[in-house]
This record gives sequence, C-alpha cells and structure tokens, in this order.
Amino acid sequence: MLVRCRQMDGRQPRVLRAAFTLIEVLMCITILALVMAGVIYGYAQTNRFAEWSSMSLAAQSYALQGLEQVRAAKWDMWQNPVVDQMPVTAGGFTNLNPDVDIMDIPVSGAPFYVTNHITLYSLSTSPQLREVWSQTVWTFPPTGRSYTNTVITYRGPDRQ
Repeated sequence: MLVRCRQMDGRQPRVLRAAFTLIEVLMCITILALVMAGVIYGYAQTNRFAEWSSMSLAAQSYALQGLEQVRAAKWDMWQNPVVDQMPVTAGGFTNLNPDVDIMDIPVSGAPFYVTNHITLYSLSTSPQLREVWSQTVWTFPPTGRSYTNTVITYRGPDRQ
C-alpha cells in the first residue's frame, strides 16, 4: 500500500485547508462515547444509592416503630398486682415474636418485606432497668444482601 502525503500549497482556498481529518473525527467520537458512558454509569449508581437510602430509611422507621410499641407498653411497679405488659423471663432477656411486614416504599411489582425483632434485656432489678433492642432485617433486591437497622434504648417502669 502506497500512501502519499503532500503539503497544501497556498494557492488553494482556505476552506479546503481548514477541514477535519477522518482520524480527528473518530477520536472525537471515541472521547464523546467515553464521557457519555461515565455520565450514564454515574446516573445509574446515583439511582441505585437513592433506592438503597429509601429502603434503609423505611427499615429504620420500622425499627423505631417497634421501639415505640415497647415504650408504650404498661409497666407499673406500684400497682397491686404489678402490671408488666413486656415481661422479661428468668434468663434475663425476652425475644418477642418477629413481626414481618411489607416495607412502606413505593414500588411496582412484588413488595419488599422487613422483619422486626424486639429483644428485652434485664439490666438491674434495683432500680428496675431494661435494655430494649429493636432490629429490622431487610434485603436490598439488586444485590441480594441483607442489612440490619438497630435501635437501642433503656426503659424503666412507668412513674405515677
């Protein structure tokens, strides 16, 4: 293959001398494709992170809801007989039945489920003090990984 390169002489019109070569056009298209691929990938990752954040916030809401249910239970040590709606067993802790619910996020298709585990630990008997754990387990569908949101607080008996 024989390639001849020649220099433009000054007699040709300026328009013919100011054109892009095919290689320059192909390089521009390649650079544009790489930039667009990066923008699209960034958009997809941002969308995925926003979806994960919304699911994590919904799970945190369920964990707080379980904690509030325990705090709303009556525990009155000054009544006769003593009223304790969330008793702790002899071993010092109680695992309440897990509550399975549909995650409260707008989705199309199959719903996403969360499981809320509430655990009570007796820390001391004088004064009465319990540690309350509310853990919500959920799965992020694109990756299939399970995550746990946990809320921990202390609770004493109701005061009159």
